[in-house]
Amino acid sequence: MEAQSQSNNPNPNPNPNPNPNPNPNPNPHRNNSVASSMPLWPTIDGPLGLSEEESVGYARRFYTFGFALLPLLWAVNCFYFWPVLRHSHSFPRIRPYVVGSAIGFAVCATLLSSWSLTFAIGGERLFGPVWDQLVMYNLADRLGLTGWS
Repeated sequence: MEAQSQSNNPNPNPNPNPNPNPNPNPNPHRNNSVASSMPLWPTIDGPLGLSEEESVGYARRFYTFGFALLPLLWAVNCFYFWPVLRHSHSFPRIRPYVVGSAIGFAVCATLLSSWSLTFAIGGERLFGPVWDQLVMYNLADRLGLTGWS
């Protein structure tokens, strides 16, 4: 009996879904992916921030002043222009300064961390008798500036 009901069915398609589009996304042109979207503004504060022309000047200044032993400016440059650093094909006039700042800050942070960890972990065991000349906590004793010596 079932065979007869199937043969009498005017619709030979066994798919009960009448929608011929197999894509479950009703709007295929809308993409919600954050990684694939291009930023509209070069700074993290969006429309309240700088224009692209002003951003080039600020990024260049942060980058060059970072060489004056102010690597914190490189970190600020990376943070403020994070959309430029995150998206590789956006704002090509600003990107070299921001990438250079990121590299400079990474190098300075690595050098400073290794230097401080060498002194903190190694200490007198690593440097031996030279340790007393390297440390600064006994400078007042060496110059006779303390009254309790």
